[in-house]
Amino acid sequence: MIELADIVAKHGREYLNEFGERMLPSHKRVLADILACRTESMGGHLAECEVCGHQQYSYHSCKNRSCPKCHTSDTKRWLEKREAELLPVRYFHVVFTLPQELRDIVRSNQRKLYAVLIQAASEMLMKLALDPKHVGGQLAILAVLHTWTRAMEFNPHVHMLVPAGGLDKEGDWPTTRKKWLVPVKALSKLFRARFMKLAYKALPEESFPGVVWKKEWVVYCKPPLTNSKKVLRYLGRYVHRIAITNSRIESMDNSNVTFRYQESATGKQKKMTLTAREFLRRYLQHVLPQGFHKVRYYGLLSPANRTTLKRVQLLLAPRRKITPDDIEEGQAKPIDKHLCPCCSEGIMVVISSIPRKSRSPPQGDMSPATAMA
Repeated sequence: MIELADIVAKHGREYLNEFGERMLPSHKRVLADILACRTESMGGHLAECEVCGHQQYSYHSCKNRSCPKCHTSDTKRWLEKREAELLPVRYFHVVFTLPQELRDIVRSNQRKLYAVLIQAASEMLMKLALDPKHVGGQLAILAVLHTWTRAMEFNPHVHMLVPAGGLDKEGDWPTTRKKWLVPVKALSKLFRARFMKLAYKALPEESFPGVVWKKEWVVYCKPPLTNSKKVLRYLGRYVHRIAITNSRIESMDNSNVTFRYQESATGKQKKMTLTAREFLRRYLQHVLPQGFHKVRYYGLLSPANRTTLKRVQLLLAPRRKITPDDIEEGQAKPIDKHLCPCCSEGIMVVISSIPRKSRSPPQGDMSPATAMA
């Protein structure tokens, strides 16, 4: 199977030679980390079966959030934490998308305008929800930034998961209508106005295209989800997903890379072939600025409202019903991940450690042992 690391190893040096002087340090780092991930360069340990003596090397992952090999365990831990905050109600999925005319400006000013995008979307949704005609209460919003299409093109947008109700001033929980959260056309206009105001403030010297005021911005709200477990799985997919996974890469040769993607309009699986340079360019444009938080919490989910959130959970707890998923989960037996893969009887015990190699500047190769500055 072809992996992203194979593409970086084969074509990364050529890409660096051509664009290295203009590349962000975070882009160079992610290429180095992908090469080193789960190789001897990262260090690791040697484990031995206490029954049959089978030995197995395990190398550490790079932990880079843009690496396709990492974060399975992070997703699990994140889901466990979020489960404690989940409310036993229906959830809406709301998506805010920027018009195409703004994408080049956003790509050139990612740190500032990504933050503006999330802030404008969350503020306007909470403002509209406070109106008694819609929700009449404070929402609990989980916002996740995404920047790609299924073909890895640049399309910054925000996914939000919002419970079907809010906390009003009297401490009650008014629920929304069955398939209605807030009017999306009104929300779209508020979002447009707020984003542009914040964008002008963040980039006072920037010339924004006037056409963005004349077109409707895309904001849509998907039907509510009712199963709390499905909500959690849905959250996890969006939190740690990256622009491309190894399973979608079909082939690679001396010039091109072919990968699969799902066509949005038809839902059909298609294949796309790009030059290796274009493939790496598309991938790297989705590497977030260092330290930028792609997941943010608003309203009842904000850290300042933890006590209030617990009170709302107690308020809504009697409404929760046991589902088939709860029963199946309770009956599931945990799998011992340390069982020997050879004899299936003994336990793998760590007998020695493998030190991590130092990260030195590149010396003209793209091997995992040589990281890039």
